[in-house]
Amino acid sequence: MNDVDIVGQVIGGSFGDILVREKSGRNLEIGDLLVSDENGSFLILQVFALEYGSQIQDKMQQMMSGVNLEQGGINAEFYEPEFVNYVLARIKPLARVAKSDDKVTLPKSLPMFFNKLRLVQSSDLTFLKRGGEQIYLGKIRSGSKIVDADVWLKAEDVFTHHILIPATTGRGKSNLVKTIMWHVLDSNKVGALVLDAHDEYYGRKDAGLKDHPKAKQNLVYYTPTPPPGANRLVINLESLRPEHFLGIVEFSDAQWQAIRSYNAKEREFWISRIMTEPLVSLGIGSGAETHIATLAVLKRKLRLILSLEVDEDGRIHSKNEVFDAGSKGLTTVDDIVRDIEAGKIVILDTSRLGNEAELIVGNIIASRIFERYKEHKAKGELERKPVVTVVIEEAPRVIGEDKVIPRNENIYSTIAKEGRKFKIGLTAITQLSSVIPRTILANMNTKIILGNEMVQERKAIIESASQDLSEDDRNIASLDKGEAIISSIFVPFAIPIKIPLFEDLIRQKDNSKELPKPKVY
Repeated sequence: MNDVDIVGQVIGGSFGDILVREKSGRNLEIGDLLVSDENGSFLILQVFALEYGSQIQDKMQQMMSGVNLEQGGINAEFYEPEFVNYVLARIKPLARVAKSDDKVTLPKSLPMFFNKLRLVQSSDLTFLKRGGEQIYLGKIRSGSKIVDADVWLKAEDVFTHHILIPATTGRGKSNLVKTIMWHVLDSNKVGALVLDAHDEYYGRKDAGLKDHPKAKQNLVYYTPTPPPGANRLVINLESLRPEHFLGIVEFSDAQWQAIRSYNAKEREFWISRIMTEPLVSLGIGSGAETHIATLAVLKRKLRLILSLEVDEDGRIHSKNEVFDAGSKGLTTVDDIVRDIEAGKIVILDTSRLGNEAELIVGNIIASRIFERYKEHKAKGELERKPVVTVVIEEAPRVIGEDKVIPRNENIYSTIAKEGRKFKIGLTAITQLSSVIPRTILANMNTKIILGNEMVQERKAIIESASQDLSEDDRNIASLDKGEAIISSIFVPFAIPIKIPLFEDLIRQKDNSKELPKPKVY
């Protein structure tokens, strides 16, 4: 190690909290990755706290400061200041790497006392190995410095074991999702259903997934107002079943009873029948008054949730043009499911829909996929099918604490608990991880943690992480836009990364059709 590479020296501490004196002028940062070279292996360590150190006692420092402040004309300087005052860094070991075979193990010993440390380099990360289908997440980050080492994860592993993306607004969630999906488009090995509440992923007006060279083959876009080449999002009311409302819309017991009664009698036309049932024709007596009141409430709820209205001739219209009571949209769900099973990304522009209607549309499709993949497993055909992920924003709407009790269970919470068996996973995006039950958070085996200022949210993330992040509270709070920490059962340690700007990926693809082969864990 050259002297110019040295950034600090081990001077004490304990396992998990090692004290390092910073070499003057090196300006260590929170999150910096350091290397301790040892016989036959090297340790990768990370800075999690910084503090001042001095050879002068506190009271003497206070007196010197007072003299300097109150009698500013005095020209007072420290003799050899780099020896007297300095910075102490507290670091923790992340991984031990064998130099002979690049084998990575969890560290179980301290670095040698007084050992000199240097910053990590790309040559230290050659233990990265090439794998199968991958998703790209960014480059290794040391503090705010970018290390030239790519981070790729195996798609089937991370998607089937669910991904959680927790962050506050403005930290780059949308950019991250587009980055992940951009590389999914390279092949048709992963099918994805993306509920796009802000119509931002396809790139109707700006850069988006439509700009991928294989978008025509592997990307399908549904919207109520389709541009050339896209599909109109129309769902026929006959596709809706009562269970699609479970865990999404609150109905009383009497209302559920009425819904099931209409569904049993009218089959797939149950919503149309409820909406057009004339209340006056039900008469009075024999409980008809109660039924009329229940039916009136049902009509109102369905009208508001699905944005339906009935004209004077008894015809049902959809104000958002997404639901149809006629002959349109009869094959939409089957078409979408077929594309997803073919390994394509299907983006649904749900920006015109209300909160509940968006979840219901997603529920219809996700339920159909889940049923089909269960059938594939029963027939022994599941291995040949692509992995499927359902991308959903504001995830607590469907996997929050009040949604995983038996009464309110929905297809999203079912996938969170059982989807892995059928190669289906969730990519859940949220600002409020704390309202997701710990059992669900623990099942989210890959967390891509972006910046978060809220203490309660950081605590929920740290307590459910796959690695020990107990010392990373400040680190997570200080993550800048585009910076993230990957905590996953598929990586040897919590990896700090810098996510590329999505527009740069597009330019990179334009400039180089032949990208270098990626590396993965």
